[in-house]
Amino acid sequence: MEFRVLAVGDVCAASGVAYLGQKLRGLKKLYGVDFCVVNGENACVVGITPRQAEEIFDAGADVITLGNHAFHRREIADYLDDNPYILRPANLSPLYSGKGLGVYDTRAGAVAVINLIGRCNMDFGPDNPFLLAEKLLRQVQTRLILVDFHAEATSEKLAFGYWADGRVSAVWGTHTHVPTADEMILPKGTGYVTDLGMTGPAVSVLGVRPEQSISLFRGGPRSRFEPAPGPCKLEAALFTLDTATGLCTGVERVMIHD
Repeated sequence: MEFRVLAVGDVCAASGVAYLGQKLRGLKKLYGVDFCVVNGENACVVGITPRQAEEIFDAGADVITLGNHAFHRREIADYLDDNPYILRPANLSPLYSGKGLGVYDTRAGAVAVINLIGRCNMDFGPDNPFLLAEKLLRQVQTRLILVDFHAEATSEKLAFGYWADGRVSAVWGTHTHVPTADEMILPKGTGYVTDLGMTGPAVSVLGVRPEQSISLFRGGPRSRFEPAPGPCKLEAALFTLDTATGLCTGVERVMIHD
């Protein structure tokens, strides 16, 4: 039996959350999606609030994953403990709220979702994602396993994909907000793409007003990031999985914009 998973790239700013609300259910119907994972860590541009998480669930997400901005809004901490459908990177300190592995009931049986964060060029030192993933996979008893690997370096994401090949159903990268053209099925059957892209302002630098990023890179003073105005886009990937083997039979990019 086929099982279709839609993974949606980092939702950025209130306009990205609203755009997701307008488009996601239609996309799910169009592609016959059975399960949807949305990265929501930039819903506030930097961080996410419980209210925004609820809006993303209302839009049609089954699970929300996060990343390096997971705890920039303090009010999310209790929400992470209370809601099992939102995950933060598993290899962050255990002192943080929430968890990074969830197992969910679906029409095809149990589906595991793992959220991890990379270590290359990040501003903090999480545990080794490869070693922790090995421990987590020993805990998972289901064939269908999905991994959101939130990382800066494309080499780290690709290396993790090959390490996980044949052990999980699909691995996708988030964080860099730019969709990569390398969607593929790895040699042992794992679906893979280095980065999904983002959902939010189309004319922007990672969702932020371009002039702010230009000023920063020219050496100007830092200022609070402001979301760019204007039309939005949604970037994602669709993975078709074989429920008998847990492996991937198809991957395609999904991109829409106004």
